[in-house]
Amino acid sequence: MLAILWILIFLVTFFIMEFNAWFTHKYIMHGFLWSLHKDHHHKDHDSWFERNDAFFIFYAAVSMVCWYLWGEHNIWYCLPIGMGIMAYGMAYFIVHDIFIHQRFKWLRNIDNKYARGVRRAHKIHHKHLGKEKGENFGMLIVPKKYFK
Repeated sequence: MLAILWILIFLVTFFIMEFNAWFTHKYIMHGFLWSLHKDHHHKDHDSWFERNDAFFIFYAAVSMVCWYLWGEHNIWYCLPIGMGIMAYGMAYFIVHDIFIHQRFKWLRNIDNKYARGVRRAHKIHHKHLGKEKGENFGMLIVPKKYFK
């Protein structure tokens, strides 16, 4: 029974992270921390790394704190939460950084309805170079209009 609860907490955490990514992207990255996110839209740098990567590092640290609390303080539910955050971070990295932005030259030939919708939604998001007038701030759950 405890294993089912762990899996449930993991899955709920993973799906909450999609909402969290949307909220963070819309109100924080395109809000008061635009200074960290704008290099992702403008590409006004020569480095492979972007200031925007600080958000990835933040969530990785949150996940590590959860793993620490589980391991050192035996707070059992912190492990599935930490694993859910980590799994979402991996999914986000694969879809956003590898598949969409091609930071690594992998997964270039994936072509299905979902892949086209994700790419289209992200392309529309990057159409706006400023922090205002953006749309589609999520990543894995894409509105139906981008699949047409």
